[in-house]
Amino acid sequence: MDLSSRIGGRAARNLGVAALVALATCVRAAGDPAPAPSGPGAQPGDVENLVVKVFSTMRYPDPYRPWAKASPQEVTGSGVVIEGKRILTNAHVVQYASDIQVQADQAGDKISATVQYIAPGIDLAVLKLDDESFFDTRPALQRAPALPQIKDPVLVYGFPTGGMSLSITKGIVSRIEFVRLQPSTAGLRIQIDAAINPGNSGGPAVVGDKMIGLAFSRLGGGAENIGYIIPNEEIDLFLDAMAEKRVDGKPALLDEWQTLENPALRAYLGIPKADHGVVVSKPYHSDPGYPLKAWDVVTRIGPTPIDDQGMIEIRKDLRLSFLYDVQKLATGGEVPLTLIRKGVEMKLFVPTVDHRKLLIPDLMGAYPSYFIYGPTVFSTATKQFVDPVEGNGQLVYGLAGQGVPLVTRRGDEPAFPGEELVVISSPFFPHKLVEGYANHTANVVKSVNGVPIRNLRHMVEVLRDCRERFVTIDFMGRDVTKLVFERVPTLASTEDILGDNGIRAQGSPDMMAVWSGKSEAGR
Repeated sequence: MDLSSRIGGRAARNLGVAALVALATCVRAAGDPAPAPSGPGAQPGDVENLVVKVFSTMRYPDPYRPWAKASPQEVTGSGVVIEGKRILTNAHVVQYASDIQVQADQAGDKISATVQYIAPGIDLAVLKLDDESFFDTRPALQRAPALPQIKDPVLVYGFPTGGMSLSITKGIVSRIEFVRLQPSTAGLRIQIDAAINPGNSGGPAVVGDKMIGLAFSRLGGGAENIGYIIPNEEIDLFLDAMAEKRVDGKPALLDEWQTLENPALRAYLGIPKADHGVVVSKPYHSDPGYPLKAWDVVTRIGPTPIDDQGMIEIRKDLRLSFLYDVQKLATGGEVPLTLIRKGVEMKLFVPTVDHRKLLIPDLMGAYPSYFIYGPTVFSTATKQFVDPVEGNGQLVYGLAGQGVPLVTRRGDEPAFPGEELVVISSPFFPHKLVEGYANHTANVVKSVNGVPIRNLRHMVEVLRDCRERFVTIDFMGRDVTKLVFERVPTLASTEDILGDNGIRAQGSPDMMAVWSGKSEAGR
């Protein structure tokens, strides 16, 4: 289960070419956090007064027409009053919103809001209201200090689609897990069997009179009454990062692990029956100075023993992945581990990673960079660009067979600093310059005039500084034809092509800054 199945009223989006559509990771500040209130919290029975409906006008990116945004779409979600005269909601309820308003239950007026802080990786956001008198009669909903118990009765408050009034559904806490939520972000997740429907996202889940977390998704695949909430512990980490104006992600260990359950594996490693732990199958770094090595058996994280399934005991009725303790124990960018290596026990500190950089990253609330050169549109491959491919098994098989890195390197980290995959993001604009060329959409650029391309910025630099008569573009993978353009006619055609297609800018601001690095006379 990843956040691609989260809900919150997000409508299906038509993003143009081929109808293809699409973590912290990082959080970014857009203002200072307000001070915590000194007055009393919400009283029993007041929860209904503290839940709001969130109205967002979304302008999603269009990765296949990167010079434009998708048409505005109206979506709704839910939110809850927290300390500091703020509204807590899900990131996906307000990400890409050009206009946000909130409305209390049974209230006639909507109040304009802005995003103060957002963490797409953990799917949380804080809103500030233009009119803070809204909070005069609405104190913060109190949050429970500890994780709930399994089978605790839970109420989920929100504004699901199908009605205007507040909805309250009832269920129980059925499971607590520490899982990967995004490729670069892991976190706690509470499973509940209370119904969570589109529009519920961002509403509080309450046990007794205290909030235990925020609704953010339901399980897809036809399963009914299986929903998930982000627990208070993750919310508190998010708010702490906000208060400290930190933009780093959550500390994590990105090594690869396997269980120590197999008897032959234990014998191979010489692990006595009394010892337990998890095996390092592939260290995150291969350099000799990295503390962990392949076949190390990690037996403790801090003082806590790890079992043969890689789990630790949190309390009598709860076991979680030992990786859960990384975000609790990491200090100074390191976490203490005890391990057995070739029969010798040792204690060491292993560096944590705040961000996992991906070759094909998530846009995380940004818009794609692009550059138009004559009839051709170049952009950077992103998760939103590639996601639709995963739903087409035949296409994945074909692209893998051709060695296209959009498929073969999905999930890889950059091979060198700054590495990106530069793609032709759209069909050619109609022009005689592309006469006889087949559609090259989604082909990944390998080189320009024989110069290997490192990223989109580098490609713009190469095109900018080119003095040769012809520009030749080669592509990665097999059976992909090359493109050849005459440089001067291509440059001359660009302005007309932009005008004919109603495009205001030849490139995104970052790419135009590169393109303008040389004078027109110098091109």
